Amino acid sequence: MESNMIFNKDFDAYAVYVMKIYNADVSTVWNYFTQSELLDQWWAPKPWKCETKKQDFKEDGIWLYAMVGPEGERHYAQVKYGEIMEHRSFDGVDAFCDENGKINENFGQSKWIIGFTGVEEGTKVTVNIHFMSAEALEQQLEMGFEEGFKMGLSQLEEILK
Repeated sequence: MESNMIFNKDFDAYAVYVMKIYNADVSTVWNYFTQSELLDQWWAPKPWKCETKKQDFKEDGIWLYAMVGPEGERHYAQVKYGEIMEHRSFDGVDAFCDENGKINENFGQSKWIIGFTGVEEGTKVTVNIHFMSAEALEQQLEMGFEEGFKMGLSQLEEILK
């Protein structure tokens, strides 16, 4: 399930580094990270589902989505996209919010930088996540972020086979 995956936590730098290799070309993997209809297929760890409310994949655009649980519970989040380098990298600020995109200040925001590199095996995806504090990082981990994100990345691996 976790073939070719690294998940490192750096509490001193308030950061997480994730690396995963996919047996698919860069443009295909890029699409699965940047197109809502494809993100919805794998972003949430099962039995949860991801439902995009709106996505505008461009600089300063927003991806607003819900993580929908098996009992119908909904937790909303958004990504505000920053710099985008087609098929190479993009970054964004991730935050919990309400269904209208109003940010929930009780949770820290995090800056994500996602890179895509063609390698012999296919595509290496690197994810650098920077939190505002060690407490914000700890809060995310306590909510099951590591297990959930690894599961989502593994679900994408299954789709790409």
